[in-house]
Amino acid sequence: MFEETNAAQIHCVGGPESFASEAKAITDAEASPASQTSRPASFVELRNTLPSHVDIISPFVDGLMRFISRFRVADGNNVEIELALREAIANAIVHGNQEDPHKRVYVKCRCTGDGEVSVTVEDEGHGFNHDAVPDPTSPHNRLRTHGRGIYLIRTLMDEVGFEQGGSVVRMRKKANAGSDATRKPQ
Repeated sequence: MFEETNAAQIHCVGGPESFASEAKAITDAEASPASQTSRPASFVELRNTLPSHVDIISPFVDGLMRFISRFRVADGNNVEIELALREAIANAIVHGNQEDPHKRVYVKCRCTGDGEVSVTVEDEGHGFNHDAVPDPTSPHNRLRTHGRGIYLIRTLMDEVGFEQGGSVVRMRKKANAGSDATRKPQ
């Protein structure tokens, strides 16, 4: 689902305000011919480690979205990326790490030159069976006050995958993805 390409990476250890000052496009001269035809070789990748505190979610996502907006055309899909990020990070902190201050959440964000965004959110929890999460749109779940995060992530992003027993979520938003009809229904 997520093609890997060799390139330099930017590791941000500061807050989200450091994204803009540290980021620059990196051209991958060693990419294979196959990857050059399927995706541009230019991308920036950021990696951040977050504490398991819910109060970090908004400032972190706000800063990350400012960074992502530098690589994407303003087509209305940035709000979808933002909401999916908020849900994935909140799930990692609250459900994965159970707000344990000794555990961390690891976020990796890759933006390509054409505006594609790939995000990986990893927690230090035990994971979960993502297929066993109840459907929040079924009649007996509609009034529940929780249980919509995974549904929203799957609906808002073009590709979503879970690894390591559910403690890793990978999300991708294609460059200028077309209308909602191009996404598979959930």
